[in-house]
Amino acid sequence: MRALITGIEGFTGRYVAAELERAGYEVYGTCAGTSVAALPHILPADLLDAPALEAALASIRPDVVVHLAAIAFVGHGDANAFYQTNLMGTRNLLVALVKTTSQYNYRLKSVLLVSSANVYGNAKAGLLDENTPPNPANDYAVSKLAMEYMASLWRTQLPIVIVRPFNYTGVGQSPDFLLPKIVAHFQRRAPKIELGNLEVSRDFSDVRAVAKAYRRLLEVGGVASGQIVNICSGRTLSLSQIIGMVERIAGYRIEVEVNPAFVRADEVHTLGGNPQRLRTLIGDWQSAPLEKTLEWMLGA
Repeated sequence: MRALITGIEGFTGRYVAAELERAGYEVYGTCAGTSVAALPHILPADLLDAPALEAALASIRPDVVVHLAAIAFVGHGDANAFYQTNLMGTRNLLVALVKTTSQYNYRLKSVLLVSSANVYGNAKAGLLDENTPPNPANDYAVSKLAMEYMASLWRTQLPIVIVRPFNYTGVGQSPDFLLPKIVAHFQRRAPKIELGNLEVSRDFSDVRAVAKAYRRLLEVGGVASGQIVNICSGRTLSLSQIIGMVERIAGYRIEVEVNPAFVRADEVHTLGGNPQRLRTLIGDWQSAPLEKTLEWMLGA
């Protein structure tokens, strides 16, 4: 089985590639520009370069696809880039997949498109399931929801599964993201850290568990086709609770200064998910408690 991972050199891509390789897949990837790793199974194919994307797919002819490539940092400064990459780039991929499967007369087993729990916006009614009405609060979330709607036009032609991952973290995530930033401060035993709203609550999973969930969704194939699936732990923690957790692990207290510049007007205050649909599709699935993930990150 050949697996294609777009954005394979990103944080999540590396873990998904390792998970699929362990499961026996022959893993291929695409990247924008020249591969940093210079591996033979990584092909340069920018999502916005449709001819290059089609050529890469014709060369690989994957059986399953995990589409990770995206502008994923909510605070990214160029709003247009969200729509160009996350929406139009995904459209280019779907068009190329239809052309490739038609030209070479074969069927894909599964196409997993990664959206985001940010599409739920500021919904606060307990743990959110997939029937919660979307209420996106920023351009990133709007671009992901638009991608979902656009992808529905291909459901009769491709076995599409849309996943909405809630927050997740692990070793190697960019310090642009909150938990790696906190961990980095504790690793160097900084006396002070500047953060935003300490009372925002999030549902965090371990990136390794997320990679396993993606692999198992690919394996159930048609059972999951046409579905939207939350990837989440079902547990929420506030930023202040997380700081306390890292302090206990590291063995010292840090001074926290709330910087108003880090408090976004479009901040999603509470975001927790219900993983029941995921578990119904793939069986028992758990993410490690966040404290264990933080211990791993602090020890790296």
